[in-house]
Amino acid sequence: MGTEERKVREIRDEKRNNVYGTAVRRAVAGIVLFAAAFLLLFAASVSGEFAQWYTLHVYSFFVATLGRFFGIFAFSASEFMLYVLIAFLVWQIIKTVYRCRRGKNVREPLAAFFSGIFLAAGILFFLYAAFCGVNYHRSSFAQETGLTWEGATVEELEAVCEELTSAVNRTGQQVKRDENGIMVLTEDVSVHAVRAMEKLALEYPCLEGCYPQPNGLEFSWILSVQQLTGIYSPFTIEANYNTDMVAYNIPFTACHELAHLRGFMQEQEANFIGYLASTRADSLEFNYSGYMLGWIYCTNALYDVDPDAYEEVRSELSEEAEADLEANSRFWAKYDTPVAEVSDQINDSYLKANGQEDGVASYDRMVEMILTYYREEGHL
Repeated sequence: MGTEERKVREIRDEKRNNVYGTAVRRAVAGIVLFAAAFLLLFAASVSGEFAQWYTLHVYSFFVATLGRFFGIFAFSASEFMLYVLIAFLVWQIIKTVYRCRRGKNVREPLAAFFSGIFLAAGILFFLYAAFCGVNYHRSSFAQETGLTWEGATVEELEAVCEELTSAVNRTGQQVKRDENGIMVLTEDVSVHAVRAMEKLALEYPCLEGCYPQPNGLEFSWILSVQQLTGIYSPFTIEANYNTDMVAYNIPFTACHELAHLRGFMQEQEANFIGYLASTRADSLEFNYSGYMLGWIYCTNALYDVDPDAYEEVRSELSEEAEADLEANSRFWAKYDTPVAEVSDQINDSYLKANGQEDGVASYDRMVEMILTYYREEGHL
């Protein structure tokens, strides 16, 4: 073997060793991250005290730093990063296929590709555990505020529905509407959502803390096809909402997603917090949004137990509110597809895996909290 040929082989062997060495280091780092994430989630699941301490001291620090940083952008940082990640993944696939076809040894490019995927998965799972998963085990908003569900009668539910109907009719006649009679937003949702949450925190200290502004997705289609109104991104500690849906949904949804930034991950509690924040906000648009969503959840519950009472309440709803409800039905009907069904099943499994035994039905349990709240406020 000549000197030149030996040098070429040495360089090739060194390059191969570097590739495999990098792959091994990535795999080890991924294993460490997965192990750390599972350990964190296990500790939170067996010790509520640890989960509470972590949420109040560690997680809140990252909300005030990382969340505040991403909150300065007037667009969804998580949406932008998703598109970058997809583009990078496609590029890596193309590059790996090219290297596999061009070279004699396919193990090197495949080792580099899959070790990178494994490391990325480890990073994402650790961020999920650190900035979301642990929070499922903290004390609930009901525990923090002393709201105890003791059941309710059909008559009490009907009374709440009547009161909500009056509130919907009153505020719905004051918001701005387009030529078709559908509500339109005239205020900056992001700014007013933060103000609404900060105002509510004056009454409920467990809601105190930093609130980075929520942002609507530029391409909300990605949420619409999943029939999602909003989403909390643990990777950027960011609240996002669907900008395409009928306007009355948006203020409530923004407040709902911001509730997750305080560590309240249970969906019924985020719903209830969103209801309180929007109905108490210094904004008629937010008030109407909160009352409308509260009305929808409560009247749906009334329909399940007393259809006749529901029909009577529904007959009292104003034409303005009816127009919004019809527009909302038309909007979501466009996305009633198998994709939405699969998304719903995934969300249901995700919620159950995180201790919400009712799965997606847990959203509806905000009715229990509204009834308890109305009773404690002396309305029942």
